[in-house]
Parts: sequence; structure tokens; C-alpha cells
Amino acid sequence: MGNDPGNIGIIAGGGQFPLLFLQAARRAGRTVMVIAHKGETAPEVATAADAVCWVKLGQLGKVISFFKANRVSEAVFLGSITKTRIFRDVLPDLKGLTLWNKIDRKQDDAILRAVAGALEQEGITVRESTLYLRHLLFPQGVLTRRKPTKEQRQDIEFGWRNARAIGTLDIGQCVVVRNRTVLAVEAIDGTDATIRRGGLLAKEKAVVVKVRKPGQDFRFDLPATGLATITTLRSVGAAVLAVEAGQSLLFDPEAMIREADAAGIVVIGVTEREDGTLDF
Repeated sequence: MGNDPGNIGIIAGGGQFPLLFLQAARRAGRTVMVIAHKGETAPEVATAADAVCWVKLGQLGKVISFFKANRVSEAVFLGSITKTRIFRDVLPDLKGLTLWNKIDRKQDDAILRAVAGALEQEGITVRESTLYLRHLLFPQGVLTRRKPTKEQRQDIEFGWRNARAIGTLDIGQCVVVRNRTVLAVEAIDGTDATIRRGGLLAKEKAVVVKVRKPGQDFRFDLPATGLATITTLRSVGAAVLAVEAGQSLLFDPEAMIREADAAGIVVIGVTEREDGTLDF
């Protein structure tokens, strides 16, 4: 095969991340095989793939068979899966059901690590989701014209500690605060729903903090924000979006910042120093 980098598989959820990765992988000379999830994966992802297999949640045997038939030795997990579907729209095959019954904690990381482990037992290496796309990582510093006030910085610091704590428990990655009070904690309903819940309680000026989980595995489930996040913030009169820089994804940055500036919302990338203090 010479310098041919070979086939790569995408296990695709919703959103634009799978298509962005597919395009970048193809520029790198890869042939791209896509596992598309019914009700989640955008049709244009399937159309752009070199080969596609549509599955329902839990059809692990079908995933493995497709990858093996298409000589896939590397794969990535990309895009979102509506978490509440775990209660109503899972149709596992025998291999998926066997794996599911072995998982003690039915939480994000436990499930994804188990699936990744099953793939790797079949000779399919699971790569980091930012392969080819590290430029999408959230940058450090204030991205908007408006900067956080002293009070908002205190809310960011307060929210950061709480967001990190729920991440340790694998509950979520986002909290909404105001005046050093937690108004909403992300759970299975996701970030946008959390912002709406917290924003309604805050009435206005809510501060939203989104961080990575401790020990975040870059192979899957990186926090992500984009234009839709700002639209949700604006709908509840929220004031600040603080995101952990270098540990999360940023989509549509130019459009996102334009929308934030128009709404007077602060967007800032923050890092945590070794001593636990924050670098704004």
C-alpha cells in the first residue's frame, strides 16, 4: 500500500463534527467509512462517506462487522447522541446486549470506554476525536468585545469548582450560576437545557461555566460550544459563557462571536493552573 494511510471509521452522532472530521480525514488521504445512527447523524455525513452503515443504538455487532468488512483498523467517536434515547430507542444486538450487561455504571464515560474496549479487542484502535482537527479546540482568553466584571469573574471561579465536581462524578460538564449560587447542573438533558433551566431562575445575567471532566478522554465526549449555545444564552438573558480552553471544542467561532457581541454576552476561554487558581 506504500504511503496510503488506509481506511478510518467514524462512529457518528449528530451535529457538524462528523462532517468536519470526514472532510479533514479525506484531505489527509484517508478513506472514510461511517457508522451513522438513525435519528441522529446528518444525512450529508452519510452522503459524503466512502461507505456507510446505518444502525440503531446498541448494534455493536453490526458496527464491528461493517468495519471488518471495510478493513477499518482505526476509528473515532464523533458527534452527539441524545442521551434520553437510552430509555426509549435502544435496539441492541447480541454483542451489544452482552456488553451492556457487563457495564456497572450506565454513564457516558463507562459506556464509551466499554465500547472502545470491545472495538480494540477486535483490532480496531480508537483514536482521539481531535485527530486532524486540533484547531477546533477552544482558545484561551476573552473572545468578545465585552470582558467579565469582577463579580462575574467570582461567579466563574465559583462555577468552575462546582462544574469540576459534577464532572468527577460523571454527571455533566456545565453549571449555571449567579451571585455564587448554583442555579442548574447539567445532567442527561444536556447543556442547552441546563442553560434554559438556570437562565429562567436567574431571570438575567446568568454565568454559564463548562469544563472538561477530570481525566477527560480525548477519544470521546469532549465538551462543545458554538452558535447554538449563544442563541440559547441570549434567549434567557445570560451574561457570560466561560469554557475550559484547550479541553473543549468550538464550532463556528466567527458567527458565534458576532452573535455574542450583538447580545452583549462575554465569551472567555479559561485555564486552571497547577495550584487550582484560574487564568483568565
